[in-house]
Amino acid sequence: MSTIKNHVQLIGNVGQEPTITNLESGKKVARLSLATNENYKNSKGEKQTDTNWHTVVAWGKTAEIIEKYAEKGKEVGVVGKLKTRTYTTNDGDQRYVTEVVADEILLLGSK
Repeated sequence: MSTIKNHVQLIGNVGQEPTITNLESGKKVARLSLATNENYKNSKGEKQTDTNWHTVVAWGKTAEIIEKYAEKGKEVGVVGKLKTRTYTTNDGDQRYVTEVVADEILLLGSK
């Protein structure tokens, strides 16, 4: 049961080309934006789409798969966990960021 305490599954479309960083240790890290859509009908019966954007971070082999195959517009499935971190801007303001740290990626649709 402990594996479902912080578990995220998303299916969406890659919003822009992923950013790949090669670290000094030889590891890779990939960052991408993922758009998920929720469709519903408003009170007038008109179809509406609500888009949510998620920042996805992947390390190692998962980052390598993203580098090779995930491109803007590609539909992917992501399995991972939520991670919140803080940082301080140059102006001294503290910011909070919540990201999906991907353990697995599934390549689904075409571009």
